[in-house]
Amino acid sequence: MNTNFFNQVAQLQVTGDLHITIAKGAENRLIVLVMLQNENCTDSAKHSIPPLNLTGTAEELDHGFFENITIPMQTASGLMVDMEGYMKKLEATKKQSAMQKEKADSQKKETDAKDKKYTDAMAKADELEKDGKFREAWIKVPEIHEFPFKAEEIRRRKSELSAQFAPDLFGSTAQKSAPEPPREALFPHYPDEVEDPETEGEETEYWEDDPEEQGY
Repeated sequence: MNTNFFNQVAQLQVTGDLHITIAKGAENRLIVLVMLQNENCTDSAKHSIPPLNLTGTAEELDHGFFENITIPMQTASGLMVDMEGYMKKLEATKKQSAMQKEKADSQKKETDAKDKKYTDAMAKADELEKDGKFREAWIKVPEIHEFPFKAEEIRRRKSELSAQFAPDLFGSTAQKSAPEPPREALFPHYPDEVEDPETEGEETEYWEDDPEEQGY
């Protein structure tokens, strides 16, 4: 006998495996369970989809079997395909989230390591400063390009330390010499004597006081 049963199964256009179970019931009736399974769907919720239960005589099933299973099987097929798509998106989201977390953890570790390096360097500079080693302390202070977010603090610290050794650096520790007094203070200037025209040409006599007259 030629039937088109499998041809109609192929026309259902469902994704998955169609499982049909046929059992004999009372009064020559048949009990048919139809279930669609999709192994590619990883969502465990697919197991909650119940099988389609059909009961009828052989003649009734011959005429109405595909009419009754087409929409439910296509719906179940679409549901599981959507579920699988959802699961794939969910998995991708989880992976992305894990990547973001890993990236954040990596950045945090890098930041913590950088903060520790900065803190250790500044602590060493403080220790050297206490020992009076200002130049070495200045060298230990990190450079701004390494820690741009600490630029202001680094400038201030370097300035404080350089003020401690800059005079030695430029050889200006000696006190500045006192200003040289004006020449007039060392050599007083007396105005030139004005010669009397009437005495011009005469020799000037200088008399020495007699000590006896001065009471010496």
